Amino acid sequence: MAEQQSRTQQQQQHQMQQVHPTEAIKSLLPQKGPSKSQILAVVTLFPVGGALLCLAVLTLVGTVIGLAVATPVFLLFSPVLVPAALTIALAVTGFLTSGAFGITALSALSWMINYMRRMRGTAGEQMEHAKRRVQEAAGHMGQRTGQKETTRMRD
Repeated sequence: MAEQQSRTQQQQQHQMQQVHPTEAIKSLLPQKGPSKSQILAVVTLFPVGGALLCLAVLTLVGTVIGLAVATPVFLLFSPVLVPAALTIALAVTGFLTSGAFGITALSALSWMINYMRRMRGTAGEQMEHAKRRVQEAAGHMGQRTGQKETTRMRD
């Protein structure tokens, strides 16, 4: 029984190896062609993609030409441009840092003010709650002591 199964498996493998490569590729492809919407998408997007690719190439060429022309100018004026660029960069960094510190300080002050307002409100509420609890406890203790005194008087 096992021999028959192994023979049939070997025969199937041998038949699969004899399949032509074009038939194997055709078996991987779907039997149905592309739909109308897929064809329309390709037809409309292909020219758009080509136009964008052309624009990208033109931009790259323009950048390379501009860099080739500007490099000698940068070299000639570098003793002036480098310190100017550093000064501008430091000034921008200083303004951004001071703004960040200012926003941080304002948010910290706002948080502290809101925290204090909440503490005042909750402190008053907590005090009222504590007073009520003390009064309730005193009344409860008074009732208990009154009950104990009446039981002692009976005895």
